[in-house]
Amino acid sequence: MDLRIFTEPQQGATYDTLLSVAKATEDLGFDAFFRSDHYLRMGSVDGLPGPTDAWITLAGLARETRRIRLGTLMTAGTFRLPGVLAIQVAQVDQMSGGRVELGLGAGWFEEEHKAYGIPFPKEKFGRLEEQLAIVTGLWATEAGKTFDFHGKYYDLTDSPALPKPAQRKVPVLIGGHGATRTPRLAAQYADEFNIPFASIEDTERQFGRVRAAAEQAGRPAGALTYSNALVVCVGRDDAEVARRAAVIGREVDELKTNGLAGSPAEVVDKIGRYAEAGSQRIYLQVLDLHDLDHLELISSQVQSQLT
Repeated sequence: MDLRIFTEPQQGATYDTLLSVAKATEDLGFDAFFRSDHYLRMGSVDGLPGPTDAWITLAGLARETRRIRLGTLMTAGTFRLPGVLAIQVAQVDQMSGGRVELGLGAGWFEEEHKAYGIPFPKEKFGRLEEQLAIVTGLWATEAGKTFDFHGKYYDLTDSPALPKPAQRKVPVLIGGHGATRTPRLAAQYADEFNIPFASIEDTERQFGRVRAAAEQAGRPAGALTYSNALVVCVGRDDAEVARRAAVIGREVDELKTNGLAGSPAEVVDKIGRYAEAGSQRIYLQVLDLHDLDHLELISSQVQSQLT
């Protein structure tokens, strides 16, 4: 079971804060540092000092880390044209020495689009499908050849399909709860399928749909990695769990129901139940980015038991 650190910087974080978390992620033996791709806070937090851009952040971290994987859950397809996104991700992959992964979703948070003047199209899923075809097609085009794509939403003619990533293939993550179109898209394009903030029962059901879609598309179901994203709140005792829950504005019982919360033993047990449902990787949503002791505790008393 891989454990990855997943952050939500739109809730309030500077680049320096994210760098501290990424370095702790690397030093403490976690597999990867991922971040959301949002430009507006959610809930009652102030979000200060304001949003940071996902791929600019990852470009900086690419030069200041050495081992951990770096990526997004999920890059919003509404934020960037697919050709531009392919260039950005390829460049950051080169800057990292081949450690980047691209989580790509349709985009859903209409308010942030209104706040920053970003178009919010009605038909997002069809656009996402074309974006995936374009981004992966550009990367897969042989050097010296050109790439063309003529779709409903995007049109590319004689693209040199450059630059290329450092990796032969940048892993692509697709995720969500959709029962039909999402599994089909994952089966066609994804190296990893991620289900965010889902119960064990819903996880098992959705993984089953993706496995079936992969086999129907002619891929072995085991060709994909299956993962969860879950909020985490671990403490050495009940008081520490309660303190950490209060800092992020959540209730302990709710966190235990909907995430990974409690003592290290409780969290290890629940991760084991997700593993039984088919999960191979957990993205730990860390909401207090200043509590590096939390990461140390998870590393020493949770991750150590899983490896």
